[in-house]
Amino acid sequence: MSVAASRKLPVVILISGRGSNLQAILDAAASGDLPIEIRAVISNRPGAYGLERARRAGVPAETLDHTLFSDRQAFDAALQELIDGYRPELVVLAGFMRVLTPGFVDHYKGRLMNIHPSLLPAFPGLHTHQRALEAGMKEHGATVHFVTAEVDGGPLIVQGRVPILPGDAPDTLAARVLAQEHRIYPLAIRWFAEGRLYLKDDHAVLDGHTLEEPVQIHSDMREVTTL
Repeated sequence: MSVAASRKLPVVILISGRGSNLQAILDAAASGDLPIEIRAVISNRPGAYGLERARRAGVPAETLDHTLFSDRQAFDAALQELIDGYRPELVVLAGFMRVLTPGFVDHYKGRLMNIHPSLLPAFPGLHTHQRALEAGMKEHGATVHFVTAEVDGGPLIVQGRVPILPGDAPDTLAARVLAQEHRIYPLAIRWFAEGRLYLKDDHAVLDGHTLEEPVQIHSDMREVTTL
């Protein structure tokens, strides 16, 4: 999918909490480094601080409280209707703590992106930093991927890697991983907005090459592509 250089890609961002990655995306868009138009930020939790971040940036902030719906399907149907009202070409999950139904995911296939705090396929799910430490890993990090019905199982795009240091605790490790998240998520979104990244036959394609492995970004600022 090609996006003209003068055109900004319309995006909707979904959050559930403080919106740290949202802020990184807002900042990149405001600086001109990210050619997107953030049309709305939507949270399933009314008190999410990320909504205030959106308002401060002049972005419409919406709440759709999942506790008011009878089941997951009903919530996802209402969420889809709300999102589609903004006509986005990319939907970004930035700390959106909901498992999405297959129908919802299929509706946005190829234009639904997530970030996960581990080097997928290692440690899908929750408590990734603690699990990485308990497993004796030497490296940890974060992964941006296209979303499929398999939780944290979609085609991988880019990973930010950090070393695990002697004496690390989950919170110290999480802080270093978060710094990488703020780096790699705007990068992946920019690739998509520029038409360089897309999904084809359930594989991520970057600059015309199928990504057999995700692009690797190291904490020393090195980028190692696998094209």
